[in-house]
Amino acid sequence: MKVNITETVLRDANQSLIATRMPFSDFEDILEKLDDAGYYSLECWGGATFDSCLRYLNEDPWERLRKIKAKVKKTPLQMLLRGQNLLGYKHYPDDVVRLFIRKSAENGMDIFRIFDALNDFRNIEICIDEVKKCGKHAQGCICYTTSPVHTLEKYVEMCKELEGMGVDSIAIKDMAGICSPKEAYDLVKAIKDAKISVPLFFHTHHTTGMGPMTLMKAIEAGVDGIDCAISSFAGGTSQPCTETMAYT
Repeated sequence: MKVNITETVLRDANQSLIATRMPFSDFEDILEKLDDAGYYSLECWGGATFDSCLRYLNEDPWERLRKIKAKVKKTPLQMLLRGQNLLGYKHYPDDVVRLFIRKSAENGMDIFRIFDALNDFRNIEICIDEVKKCGKHAQGCICYTTSPVHTLEKYVEMCKELEGMGVDSIAIKDMAGICSPKEAYDLVKAIKDAKISVPLFFHTHHTTGMGPMTLMKAIEAGVDGIDCAISSFAGGTSQPCTETMAYT
């Protein structure tokens, strides 16, 4: 069974460990080697990178994306998109959302991981629609948490709703790193047993120390892809280590 790996070092790992302060010049020389590594995708944009480029790094985030695309020719580029919030801190009008996605696609983005923190899919439907219109990959997210209402049945229902919205894949987004290995196994198995037709990815953090085992149990349950960070930017509040997971 092949398990796809998304490398997060240029976005979430960098964001989690050093507050997204990595300038383009720090990773420019390694981009071709990352491209040759055989990753499913390279997460390199979105999240806080846009804000950080403008606020702290004195960089044009659009130029950064174009420069990455010029060097990464084989591996799809991936970004994190906050639904109607885009990469900002408020809801934006639909026409702004559509234009932002079109320009992101034109400048080199391939996979759009789209989420709403409260799993309110009304806030991601415009994004999914526009990504599909651009001929790019729309990955819908279910944000993981624990509560009396967040049952396996509820998460399966969410996946079916995303499938009906036309997503190309689904990501379980455990942004707090609280999903235990058993919970990951049960969740992935429930989704797979429901015959969801699109690939399933698992994203977690190593914050609680459970990350590698959580990903292993997700793999045992049949997940199609996982998020990892190369060792120099793994662990802590980042993702589990790429080398460790690939070897295991």
